[in-house]
Amino acid sequence: MAYWLVKSEPNSWSWDQQVAKDVEVWDGVRNHQAKNNLLAMRLGDLAFFYHSVEGKEIVGIVVVAAEAHPDPTDPTGKWFAVDFQAVRPFVKPVPLEQIKNDPRLADMVLVKNSRLSVQPVTGAEWQLICGIGETDSD
Repeated sequence: MAYWLVKSEPNSWSWDQQVAKDVEVWDGVRNHQAKNNLLAMRLGDLAFFYHSVEGKEIVGIVVVAAEAHPDPTDPTGKWFAVDFQAVRPFVKPVPLEQIKNDPRLADMVLVKNSRLSVQPVTGAEWQLICGIGETDSD
């Protein structure tokens, strides 16, 4: 299993909307590195759901419910989407500032390339952040 982080602006698509919808297509990604990360995702992989712009915090966990498929919002056919299903919220959202200030997370992609909307997370980073957020890691 691989771990990921996906970002969404809460005024466009929030954790509460994800939970209410349960399974949703993660579309609209228009960055080649993020696209490659979507293509690498496998059924059952887990991802942190991160509120960007407003909040700037990890608020929950989603699971890949459908692997990469053509993005329905892309008429060119060049871009891909995956489907995510809500798994559980964090008891305590984990703010970006806390992640940046934790030396154990200094190499995390979120710290080094914070603009990337779909990014890998190592197993050690996953475990640590789940502990900080007081949620199960599986």
